[in-house]
Amino acid sequence: MSKALESFNLAITDAEELLNCYDQINQNNAQDYQPPEALKRASLILVLTAWETYVEDIATELFELKFGVLKGSQIGNFMEQQFSTRLKMFHNPDSVKTKQIFQEFFGVDVTESWVWNNYNTPKEVRTVLNQWISKRGDAVHRANTDKQATHIVKRNELDKCIFFFKSLVRVTDEGLSYA
Repeated sequence: MSKALESFNLAITDAEELLNCYDQINQNNAQDYQPPEALKRASLILVLTAWETYVEDIATELFELKFGVLKGSQIGNFMEQQFSTRLKMFHNPDSVKTKQIFQEFFGVDVTESWVWNNYNTPKEVRTVLNQWISKRGDAVHRANTDKQATHIVKRNELDKCIFFFKSLVRVTDEGLSYA
């Protein structure tokens, strides 16, 4: 298990705890009071932040493992600068960005390991990941000004989201252990 996976497992608990708060408010209040939608949006944002941090952390771990022997040399310094620059610009790691950074620096298509349970093909997982990234963008950038509008994310979707990302991180970690 990578250090990145350990950190992800800790980070994802923040989203789970926030959902527990949402559920407790929902259970303990009268029917005329609904828990704030912001709790669900914040939970979604935390899940995707945990994913982004995992991708950055596992890439850094792999970089140090593969190229640590070059540290201090001219080529090592150049590679480290290039890698650091790419990570600074690495936001919202959808399937394309994630594939690209691992292929560029490590020669591996990490998305090919993205298969588990009901997700039978990497293409299916890439599609779902991209949908969650898009939904996160909506949660961050779209204010919920119309209280009658549809919810950006439903409570039951968040359980699926958390399960999806826990599974995605697990198979990514396993796939990169052989890189």
